[in-house]
Amino acid sequence: MENGSRKVRVKVPGSTANLGPGFDTLGMALNVYAWIEMSIADQTIIHLIGEQMNGIPTDKSNLLYEVAQMVFAKAGVSHPELEISMYSDIPLARGLGSSASAIVGGLAAANALIGSPLSDDTLFQMATELEQHPDNVGASLFGGLVVAFWDGERAEHIRIEPDDRLEVLVAIPHFQLQTEKARHVLPREQSLANAVFNVGHSSVLVAALCTGRLDMIPRAMKDALHQPYRAPLVPGLGHILAEATEHGALGVALSGAGPTMLALVERDSSRKAELERFLLDTLRGEQIEATLLWLKPDKSGVQVLTHFDERCTLFENIKGEVRA
Repeated sequence: MENGSRKVRVKVPGSTANLGPGFDTLGMALNVYAWIEMSIADQTIIHLIGEQMNGIPTDKSNLLYEVAQMVFAKAGVSHPELEISMYSDIPLARGLGSSASAIVGGLAAANALIGSPLSDDTLFQMATELEQHPDNVGASLFGGLVVAFWDGERAEHIRIEPDDRLEVLVAIPHFQLQTEKARHVLPREQSLANAVFNVGHSSVLVAALCTGRLDMIPRAMKDALHQPYRAPLVPGLGHILAEATEHGALGVALSGAGPTMLALVERDSSRKAELERFLLDTLRGEQIEATLLWLKPDKSGVQVLTHFDERCTLFENIKGEVRA
């Protein structure tokens, strides 16, 4: 392949993780996306489109460049100079899988650029090792609901087709919360009672999602391992966790490490406006402004786009799809 002779574009979904009790094991892809373009070049150039990308490196320390080089090394090829462009509707450091989407998108783009020699499972193993947990990366890679574990050496997953009746309402506070900070507040040891509580609730939640028992979600989507400790980092979270189901939510959880809060809602619910008011009023009572988004589970996972105009910029090709 000659330099500049090929360009690939990928579309990768954001995700929510944990879903309450499934700490580091449950993930769901959501229809909010990042787009990445990659080509072999004579000199490395990285274009990050949009204000939220300010401050992210545009040299070879950029995450997209680094994961691409990991793919090339794994495949036994060398392409040290790349041109990369990225646009993302996934808010950064909000608990919607922005880092996982970048990892998965970078891996998938680099793999496609060299003819896809690496399997999806290989990409999953690489992504999990980079992210250190498999839930977000599994959801962004495979789409749908992903139940997964990582033992430090190998990740395994099972994908579940999301129920068509499920919609997702996210409340995105207007502040960032770094995952490292949210993990730092967690105790290093947990009681046997908390462990049993979460094993039982996460097992029933997975069973409910597999069998369409939406009526079980309100009771199953409860957590004792991480949300009680993270609640002080997100004012209003405790109240929302306790009462959102009384205002139309099937279940509610902190999305990933937060600060975004996520409610599962039945598609035909007549109480959507009530739930929106409850979330916004609760957060405003804590002097927190937030953006609400109605989302749906993404069922496709990362996609290599095959039909686009290579003469146009990345943003020109995707402007009909972006939320901005």
